[in-house]
Amino acid sequence: MTVPIAMQSTPGSSGYLDMHPDRKMSFFKNPYILGLAAVAGIGGLLFGYDTGVISGALLYIKDDFPQVRNSNFLQETIVSMAIAGAIVGAAFGGWLNDAYGRKKATLLADVIFILGAILMAAAPDPYVLIAGRLLVGLGVGIASVTAPVYIAEVAPSEIRGSLVSTNVLMITGGQFVSYLVNLVFTQVPGTWRWMLGVSRVPALIQFICMLFLPES
Repeated sequence: MTVPIAMQSTPGSSGYLDMHPDRKMSFFKNPYILGLAAVAGIGGLLFGYDTGVISGALLYIKDDFPQVRNSNFLQETIVSMAIAGAIVGAAFGGWLNDAYGRKKATLLADVIFILGAILMAAAPDPYVLIAGRLLVGLGVGIASVTAPVYIAEVAPSEIRGSLVSTNVLMITGGQFVSYLVNLVFTQVPGTWRWMLGVSRVPALIQFICMLFLPES
C-alpha cells in the first residue's frame, strides 16, 4: 500500500526557491514585468474611468439635450449602458482569449473603446451617445476579463498575486482620475464631450504598447 507523503512548502512555491534564495523575485526587481503589468492594467483604468466620469458629464449632457433633461429613462440608459455593454463584453471575453489569445483580445478591446469614445465625443443626439456608451462598455468588458489573465500568465509565481492586484488598483485609480478630469473640464467649452472623449488617450497608449509586448 502506498502511503501519501505530506509536502511542506510556502504558498505559490514548490520549495525550490527555499533551496535557491538567490533566485527569488521581488516586486520591483524586474521593471519589464512591472511595466508589462501596468500596460495590461490600463484596461482596468479605463473601466474605472468610464464608470466614474459619467457622474459629472451627465450634468452637462442634460444642458445640451433637453430630451435627456426631461426623461429619467434616457438619463438612466446613458449611465447604465456602459455596464450593460461590459456584461456582454465580459461574457464573450473568455472565448476571445481562448480563440485569439490575450494580446489580440486586448488590442480588440482598445479599438472598440477608442471608437466608442470618439462616438460619444461627437454625439449629435443622446441616442448616438448611448451607442457610444455601449461600445466602450464592450471594450472594458473584454479588457476586464483579459487583463488579469494576461498579467497572471506572464508574472513570476512569487509576485503573481501582487501584480494581478494592480488591475483592481487601476480600476479604483481610474475612478479617481475621472473626478479630476471632470473638474478640469468643468469650465471648458464642450465640457462633457471632453470628459468622455479624452478616455481614448489611455486606450490608444495601451494599443501601441501592446504591439511590442509578447503573447502570454
